[in-house]
Amino acid sequence: MAKGGPARHRVRGPQTQRQLRVGEELRHSLARQFERGTLRDPALTGVAITVTEVQVSPDLKHATAFVMPLGGAKLAEVLAGLARSAGYLRREMAKEIQLRHTPELVFAGDTSFDHAGRINELLKRPNVRRDLQPGDGSKRNGA
Repeated sequence: MAKGGPARHRVRGPQTQRQLRVGEELRHSLARQFERGTLRDPALTGVAITVTEVQVSPDLKHATAFVMPLGGAKLAEVLAGLARSAGYLRREMAKEIQLRHTPELVFAGDTSFDHAGRINELLKRPNVRRDLQPGDGSKRNGA
């Protein structure tokens, strides 16, 4: 599976208020299920999983859940285990959330943590830190 998840399920463009609301309900439902520890897949036993976001397609039939295991360890194994457990998770969500159709679930690793780490590293560079320090603006502008 590609790093961002399958392109056919990736949501593009701004999401509507309804998509955001449904995505948040799905995120909470998934988090509760992971917290209960009812998944029996060997790749998921004893692994703390964070659901950072759930993006829902405009027709609400597909959802991509962005997840990250604690510490980012064994992400590929966790994603494979979640893919195997997607049907069970979908059935459990259907019991909790009142929707006409429960969305088909696809899981993807959340890369925002990596992105934030890269930004922090850039901000720590001496030449960038020098430019970010407050100072007299007239010296830089040549005035």
